[in-house]
Amino acid sequence: MKFSVKEFREWPHKNLTLLGMSGVGKTRLSNMLPAKEWFHFSGDYRIGTHYLDEPILDNITEEAMQIPFLKDLLRSDSIYIENNITVNNLQPVSSFLGKLGDPEKGGLSLAEFKHRQDLHREAEIDAMRDVPIFIRRAQDVFDYQHFINDAGGSVCELDDEKTLEILAEHTLILYIKATEKNEKDIIQRAISDPKPLYYREAFLDEQLANYMQENALEYVALVDPDEFVRWIFPKLFYSRIPRYDAIANKYGYTITTEELAQVNNEKELLALIETAIARQN
Repeated sequence: MKFSVKEFREWPHKNLTLLGMSGVGKTRLSNMLPAKEWFHFSGDYRIGTHYLDEPILDNITEEAMQIPFLKDLLRSDSIYIENNITVNNLQPVSSFLGKLGDPEKGGLSLAEFKHRQDLHREAEIDAMRDVPIFIRRAQDVFDYQHFINDAGGSVCELDDEKTLEILAEHTLILYIKATEKNEKDIIQRAISDPKPLYYREAFLDEQLANYMQENALEYVALVDPDEFVRWIFPKLFYSRIPRYDAIANKYGYTITTEELAQVNNEKELLALIETAIARQN
């Protein structure tokens, strides 16, 4: 949604969508808002508990079946496996997405990796398209005044204009843009602790070919999973910036991580959003 400052200030049910790379402060921002008034919707949580619940459990079960003791218990229904995903613990989603490369180091084949990437993309689209439903539920069923959608860092990669239009129709889209210093911090954290990531297929194909050429690798199975993530993350980070910018320019507003760092409560956040609206208008 697009607003004047006055229109935003008088909007009785404020519905926000937060965009930005992991580490820019989306979850911190969500958590600083009064829990009794703001319904917190996590795209990644919705993906893990609904759209990818069965594939995640199948993946975990497949690993457990490699252990004879657990295999017997699982096949006799003596035990069962259940996800314990929370908004603050999305490890099962990350583990399912996995990393590409050497199977001896926990890597996935290119075909399996792309399959999981495709599943994640469809799940993320579906989760974001659920936002209007959850806005209605938050207000009508649970009596929340406001709604905040903590979107995943890969929303800008979906190449699905309809999903963006749905978010823009029902929420104010707020892009949290990293300053130069924060960019370096985010990249350094990712390099220090490489995590599974979502990539657009065209981007993955191009960068994987470059990596294998640079390292004289003949097969994907020779790729070190963690080293590949460390190598590709800065490239992924900077490839996403113009995509975020384009979404914010067309559908929403932009604040910086430096500005957000000065915000400590709901009142200060709303004032910052008004500043962003005035700045763009």
